[in-house]
Amino acid sequence: MEAKLIALGVETFKIALLLALPALLTGMFLGLAVSIFQATTQINEMTLSFIPKILGIVIVIVLTMPWMLNSITDFSVNIFNLIPTFVD
Repeated sequence: MEAKLIALGVETFKIALLLALPALLTGMFLGLAVSIFQATTQINEMTLSFIPKILGIVIVIVLTMPWMLNSITDFSVNIFNLIPTFVD
């Protein structure tokens, strides 16, 4: 019983990381690109770093939304199917 719960917790963290990874990586790479651009041009405008990251993350979320929805739906169905095994 405890092993099942631990496995479920690990799977929950895995799915959360997988769903967050595209947006986090996009923000990281766009932030790095904007930082390099700002360092080479010596433009230190604060809004210049936020707008590309926000737009990039929104675009990535919109493009990966079907995959995210399928992943979380499969996980939720799996959770609901496991409920009877936890109620003994």
